[in-house]
Amino acid sequence: MAYDIKGNWKGGWALDLHTLSSTHNSDGSFNSVRSEIGEALVQLKYRQDYSKIDFLVDKLVEFLQTRMVLPYINVIIPTPSSFTRDIQPVHEIAKKVSSKLNIAYDETYVVKVKSTNQLKEIQDINERQELVKDAFAISNPTLYAGRKILIIDDLFRSGTTLNELTATLYRDGNVNNVYVVTLTKTRSNK
Repeated sequence: MAYDIKGNWKGGWALDLHTLSSTHNSDGSFNSVRSEIGEALVQLKYRQDYSKIDFLVDKLVEFLQTRMVLPYINVIIPTPSSFTRDIQPVHEIAKKVSSKLNIAYDETYVVKVKSTNQLKEIQDINERQELVKDAFAISNPTLYAGRKILIIDDLFRSGTTLNELTATLYRDGNVNNVYVVTLTKTRSNK
């Protein structure tokens, strides 16, 4: 079940909820029930189960093929990562989606120019916005001017990162429209 996600982009969607329910255990931990996509994402990102990539790619491709805007997308870009990993899951997923859909892929168009902590650890929305302010730059401002861009990310929470990234694309890249798709979204936007 897909969800519309709101932000300063033209259209945005999350394929599913990340966590369906969560129970607080007496030891302080949580017992979480995740969606199928949410669980696959956790296995990929935190347990390095790279076999989940193809499943997640297939889910994204299947969904994107239902979007009327798909034939007009000029390039797919992944959201730049908060920290370096040997394999960047969002990049690998976006690269494979672009290949399956025969749409250009560009992981160098947006450059992260400001180091940020992982935002999931920060509850205050104003602090989150301040952390990502001016965090991105465009490597070649004329490359996709007037074009339509699809951003792929793994998780939508408050939209702070995606809103800043989209603002950068519109302001510095002069792109026509930005569309966003994430694998999952949180139940609340805090």
